Amino acid sequence: MAALADIAPDFATYLFEFPFGDIYSRPGLDTKAREIATIAALTAMGNAAPQLKVHIEAGLNVGLSRDEITEIIMQMAVYAGFPAALNGLFAAKDVFALVAEREAAVA
Repeated sequence: MAALADIAPDFATYLFEFPFGDIYSRPGLDTKAREIATIAALTAMGNAAPQLKVHIEAGLNVGLSRDEITEIIMQMAVYAGFPAALNGLFAAKDVFALVAEREAAVA
């Protein structure tokens, strides 16, 4: 949201309130299932690496393992093609490395 504050603060608000206030808070799916769906969708899009990285990290935060995230992305090769899955795997690799660096710094 801060990145949009100087150009489109209202859009930043919409970007947060609609998905997280209206959609994520609905009953029917837990947060882990919602992150699985989001990681799959963003991977399939093939052009949303920054958003995919955010949701890969969110997936880790809600209990998905690195192996589960990798499997979600690999499955998208069947439906979205190998280039989209490959881009997703590279996004995951970046996130996994960043998380490992943070964990090492804390230890």
